[in-house]
Amino acid sequence: MQMMNEFEAQVLSDLSVLKSQMTGLMGDGNGGRLAELERRMDRHEENWQRAKGFLAAVSVLFAVLEVAVETWFRR
Repeated sequence: MQMMNEFEAQVLSDLSVLKSQMTGLMGDGNGGRLAELERRMDRHEENWQRAKGFLAAVSVLFAVLEVAVETWFRR
């Protein structure tokens, strides 16, 4: 078996580092940083949708109150 030269050893070392970084990023079947980021984005989107719904309900409430006040003062 032929011995590796310095370049081949450096390439294999760099590939090993890359593999460990990819495992950390993508996970090893249990999720990784990207999976955690996706979960955080999903939670953020849910909270944003909830806030938009609340603001829509409040705007309807204010519109109803405005109509009631206008009707009251026109009498």
